[in-house]
Amino acid sequence: MIYQKNPQLCCVQIHHSIQGISGWADLSKPLDISLSTGPLGDNPNAYSINEASFNPIRVGDFIGSIAMGGSANCEVLTLCAHGNATHTECVGHITKNRIGLGDVLKQFWFSAQLISMTLSDRGFVSLGDANQWNLLGCDALVVRSLPNGKDKRSQNWSGNEPPYFTPDALAYLRDLGIQHLLTDFPSVDPESDEGKLQAHHEWWGLPQRSMAGITETIPLQHPRFSSTITELIFVPDSLFDGVYMLNLQIPNLCTDAVPSRPVLYAWNTDKQ
Repeated sequence: MIYQKNPQLCCVQIHHSIQGISGWADLSKPLDISLSTGPLGDNPNAYSINEASFNPIRVGDFIGSIAMGGSANCEVLTLCAHGNATHTECVGHITKNRIGLGDVLKQFWFSAQLISMTLSDRGFVSLGDANQWNLLGCDALVVRSLPNGKDKRSQNWSGNEPPYFTPDALAYLRDLGIQHLLTDFPSVDPESDEGKLQAHHEWWGLPQRSMAGITETIPLQHPRFSSTITELIFVPDSLFDGVYMLNLQIPNLCTDAVPSRPVLYAWNTDKQ
């Protein structure tokens, strides 16, 4: 990838080649596909996880709220990334040994393809669905489910049988070499699956979990070690299906899943 400033366009561009076709993206035109949490946030919910809390810190006579008489705002945040908003998770989500997202995600710019699909009444993405997508060999795949009402931004998915991916669908995407999956579902697995998380295991190429045994760890050399899943995104209808550049923004927190902010940039081929 090459970054350059174009004085004629007054913008910073990123140049990249996807499947041998060179192109560029205008970094002054971000397309945010994340959902937020907090007092003024979107606040979607999954798995009956409590909403995130933002409370002023109290230390001695100091209170971290100007509105309450303090000299500065200083809040304590309590949240669970897996159910409070857009989040990105790594293989440490399903291993006994602790692996943090920062251990696996070392770069943050990727080519990405956005596809839209209408959910059937059965409420899941199957291998047959994935087989019908014209996938272009990008690093990341962004899946927008239809219908795509704005109420999805603050959807309470808990106990409502949210949609998911079948294990063979994720095995298919894995074998195509897609490294990063982004979805507006709260999880790639069903809400209730007896703790098996079969789609997660297929995505990371790990032995299927049983309640009698779980994956201890995963070697650094494993081809899926750096793969991620990002859930609870929201892709506005104004974005067309196609190729984008993805900037996957994450905080440096040493845990398996963190709140994240995936941002897309329209990708233009040099032939245009």
